[in-house]
Amino acid sequence: MPTAKAWDNPAMPKKVSRTINVIMSDTMRFQPASVTVRAGETIRFRVRNAGVIKHEMVLGTAAELKEHAELMQKFPDMEHDDPNAVTVEPGATGDLIWRFTKAGNFHFACLIPGLYEQGMVGRLVVTAGGKAAGQ
Repeated sequence: MPTAKAWDNPAMPKKVSRTINVIMSDTMRFQPASVTVRAGETIRFRVRNAGVIKHEMVLGTAAELKEHAELMQKFPDMEHDDPNAVTVEPGATGDLIWRFTKAGNFHFACLIPGLYEQGMVGRLVVTAGGKAAGQ
């Protein structure tokens, strides 16, 4: 199984609680721009690239994403093969499955060089319980 992050864990498809559709576009935005899930949920992000350039969705803390975006600027041909990321070619769809175990504020971003810097970042809120919103 892929390596867990300090804040959550990759998951297997058979454990999915629900699916959240995310659209990435060449306006350098995610739709929805904010997602709320509950701790304990395993989410399948069904990520569709509605643009004409490659995009990706990477989950992480604000600090992790910023650091990784800076690294991508130095090494623009670096490919992601991380369990917390999915890269999607134009017109295609990909899945990212993640189990959320800890409440907190996190983010998702496209770290392809230049796109993060143009604001291609979304907000991910993990609540301790209760109803999830933003779908």
